[in-house]
Amino acid sequence: MRIEGYDLPGRPGAPQAEALRLGGVQVGMQRKAEVVGRFPVHAESAAWDLEVGVRHVGDHLDVGGPWVHGRPGQRFLYLSWGAADGESFAMFRRAKLLFGDIPGPLLLAAAAGEGVLVGRLALTDAEGGPRCARVRPPDVVWELR
Repeated sequence: MRIEGYDLPGRPGAPQAEALRLGGVQVGMQRKAEVVGRFPVHAESAAWDLEVGVRHVGDHLDVGGPWVHGRPGQRFLYLSWGAADGESFAMFRRAKLLFGDIPGPLLLAAAAGEGVLVGRLALTDAEGGPRCARVRPPDVVWELR
């Protein structure tokens, strides 16, 4: 699967851009406890390609792997925001993308190998800061490519 972020909060002219850039803020995908694939807050866009395992449990689909968090029926991905200083990364906010919010037919088609499941979302919230908390459609758009 692939997660694509656009409209990052550090872009020129954004309300909190200068403070976020000066703070060394980055966004990355959480793999187990580590945040990897980090992009600076002023990047034009950010994208992460993830391997997610799929298995059938009864009459529904379950997902897993190092990118996937949560219990069965409540699985999700974390986009994590933090202040970076060299190799250190001090996380201060996360956005949660729940697998339960993905339309079932898309998830099934991706599991069957019919394409790549892509989630696309703006990474700036209504106040001009880093998007956090649960991100639901229509704020994240899911499609099969």
